Amino acid sequence: MPRSVNHVASRARRKKILKFAKGYWGRRKNVWTVAKNAVEKAWLYAYRDRRNRKREFRALWIQRINAAARQHGMNYSQFINKVQKAGIALNRKVLADLAMNHPAAFEAIVQAIK
Repeated sequence: MPRSVNHVASRARRKKILKFAKGYWGRRKNVWTVAKNAVEKAWLYAYRDRRNRKREFRALWIQRINAAARQHGMNYSQFINKVQKAGIALNRKVLADLAMNHPAAFEAIVQAIK
């Protein structure tokens, strides 16, 4: 009995990977083995960086809060400590947004915790 190979499924699988490789440079976009490696590596980076993005944004918010707090005579550590002791339930994302876009509101928080 002859060997049965499902060419329809394997071609569809390869086309799917090559579709993900669209826009890549050189052989990465049209040679199956190179494209497969490039797409799999891209997926690994995407998985890793979905987690790293959260760290990077938190670090950015902390830098912005620190810069704004220093304009009012305290550092980030002192500011966050006083905010928590005062019972102000604003997270770092909101505090950083206030520091950047609404300095008057941030100053009101500083006056409330002093």
